[in-house]
Amino acid sequence: MLSTRPQCISGVDAKFASRGSAPRATRVAHRGQNRLGGFTLIEILIVVVILGILAAIVLPQFTSAADESRTNSLKMTLFRVRTQIEIYYQQHGAYPSLATLEDQLTLASNDAGDTAAIGTSGYKLGPYLQEFPLNPETGTNTVSAGAVGTSAWYYDETTGELKANNSTEARAY
Repeated sequence: MLSTRPQCISGVDAKFASRGSAPRATRVAHRGQNRLGGFTLIEILIVVVILGILAAIVLPQFTSAADESRTNSLKMTLFRVRTQIEIYYQQHGAYPSLATLEDQLTLASNDAGDTAAIGTSGYKLGPYLQEFPLNPETGTNTVSAGAVGTSAWYYDETTGELKANNSTEARAY
């Protein structure tokens, strides 16, 4: 008995084989293969908007971290120099003078506070610092007893007080 159903030729229905065209599913897949790869303008715009939002959230965190780092560096520098000024005071009985502060902290000294090159006979005290530090906010190491902004550091030779002098806020440290 013959079947009324058309026979398949290589998986393609016979009725399509006679027309010379493939079934619809095959044609759609074939058309998709001809499509050029890439992104649409809308897809690219969505990605750009998302990146912009992420940048707006992340960048302020980095700038505040940099400011915080400079402030911490300033505080640590002040702590280190103040400690050395106190050691100088304990060894000499007086604070270094403003005029010779850098030399008195970076060179060897005797009991009277006179300075000389490191290793000079009779100058057994110091040095207290290898070099006088830069203020991280200004990048300079000038010292004065003047108003805010006139130098990198403020120093009071009667009390041994050392402060940052670049701004009123920094001078509070």
